Parts: sequence; structure tokens; C-alpha cells
Amino acid sequence: MAQLSDMATLIRSKNAGPFVLTFDIMFDGEAAYRKVVNSGAITAARFADLYGVPANLVKVFFHDRARAIKVTMPRRVSSGAPADTDVYGCQQHGPICNLEIPDA
Repeated sequence: MAQLSDMATLIRSKNAGPFVLTFDIMFDGEAAYRKVVNSGAITAARFADLYGVPANLVKVFFHDRARAIKVTMPRRVSSGAPADTDVYGCQQHGPICNLEIPDA
């Protein structure tokens, strides 16, 4: 079983405004992209569990032509609020790097 970080070329997070985070997962090859997509490892429920947000507020988009996956969800704390620990949202992708991708 591989981890997502072993298969993706780029995994990043960033703000999509002060109240929303977006995650980009990009792949160099079709085989790695398809394996991750077909594994069912990237779901709204999985992100909701990892980040403590309601699953119905997590949106997952699969971009086949770009071999990329985009996930958006609300931030638990708005950017720049006193309790915010990552103003730009660029360090939130850590937990998904270790996602286990099951073998087909």
C-alpha cells in the first residue's frame, strides 16, 4: 500500500478566500492518477474526518484531463483570526500526504 505523497507530484493547500481552504493534488502520469481516483481514498468524508468539518461542506473535484484532484472546504478558523495558526492556509496539506492508497 502506497501513501498519497508517494504517488502525487504535487500536494498543496492554500486559502480560497479568508473562510475556505483548497487542496490541489496533481500527478505526472495517468496510471498514478487513475489508481488514486479508483481507490476511493479521496472523499468528502475522509477530508471531513481529517479536518473536523462537516462532510456536506467538503467538495471534491476530479479533473481527468489535468490529472488533478481539487478539494475545497471551510476553514475551522478564518484566516487572520486570533486563533489562526496558518494565515495563508499553505501548511494544511500535511495530513493528506500520509493517506494510504490501497492496491487495486
